[in-house]
Amino acid sequence: MLAEARQRTAEFQSRLKDAGIDLAILTDESSIAYLAGFWGYLSVEFGRPTFLLVRPDEAPQVITPLMESEMVGAMTWVENISTWEDAGANRWENVLANAMGSNPGKVGVELAGLPPIVRNWFDDQLPQTRLNDLATLLGEMRMIKSPGEIGIMKQAGEIAAAMMHGAEGALGEGRPEYEAALAVIDAGTRKAAGFLTAKGWEAFVSPMIHNLQIMQSGTDTSMVHRRASVKPLEKGDPVYFCFCNMAQFKQYKLGFDRMFFIKELSDEAAEVQQTAIDAQQAAIAAMRPGVTAESIAQAADEVYRKRGYTTGYRTGRSIGMAYLESPELKHGDKTVLQAGMTFAVDGGISVDGRLGGRIGDSVVVTESGTDYITEYPRKILTVNR
Repeated sequence: MLAEARQRTAEFQSRLKDAGIDLAILTDESSIAYLAGFWGYLSVEFGRPTFLLVRPDEAPQVITPLMESEMVGAMTWVENISTWEDAGANRWENVLANAMGSNPGKVGVELAGLPPIVRNWFDDQLPQTRLNDLATLLGEMRMIKSPGEIGIMKQAGEIAAAMMHGAEGALGEGRPEYEAALAVIDAGTRKAAGFLTAKGWEAFVSPMIHNLQIMQSGTDTSMVHRRASVKPLEKGDPVYFCFCNMAQFKQYKLGFDRMFFIKELSDEAAEVQQTAIDAQQAAIAAMRPGVTAESIAQAADEVYRKRGYTTGYRTGRSIGMAYLESPELKHGDKTVLQAGMTFAVDGGISVDGRLGGRIGDSVVVTESGTDYITEYPRKILTVNR
């Protein structure tokens, strides 16, 4: 992964030169991981920003909290690592200012992801410095995944499938929602651990599946993003699992959703769920190089329309090291699909206050269509316990 990260940085430097950017200051965790190969676990949310400074013709520089520097040094290929401290003359503001120099030239940042404390510092201390947005320049690089990246994402897909098997095995009439959420963590962590060694760079990759499980059951399935609770499952309940903030490995994040029914389901629930499945499958069938992102949403929407449903959801989103990348499968996004793009593709319907239909998979666009990154039955699923 580090060799590929170094190659990406060289390409990024070439793009910076072509765009006339003298200094790129990256603060987004996924962008830093993409180029420098490392990430932390306690960062700007604790008031501790990390920076990757990239100039077209110089070796890149990392600026990181002193307490994180040993781990950063062990994970990254970047040799120039500067540290800062929480108080005194060596605060991050001073270290960053020194690294930028008195005449940094044309500065680029990812404007949408710039932490407020960093943006406030620029506004207060360098009000004359125009910040140019790098989102498109770096985003275009990240759209197309390499074979190595796709390989990691397929491992993440195997982890996600293990998580879903764990979830399904924990369901049953009278069992509380949180028991299934615990089973997801256990199954996914054990599967992830099987892909790792305790040597070199991998020694710093945690197998732990984390984040708060998106899960709901019964009439709450119309809420989409509720979390697992102590609520007991009842006969006939739909139970929805979304792993969009949990199915990840080596920083690559997938989308993956399934819905199960406890012992039985109503005719209406079956119709809603089958429509969601059919819409998702229509979208995936339409995906291939040369078509637009919005045309994929149109393929799904045509299924909803014919069945008498409407949906306010996008059909999918690009996935990679960030939870949301570009492009998105929605109306108005005219990006042309290319081989190597990876997407989470969803089918989703909400009938407010009563039920919902949900399914989601991750796929990679190939020269002839798509390949699935996530594998699990794509049909109405019933648990007979």
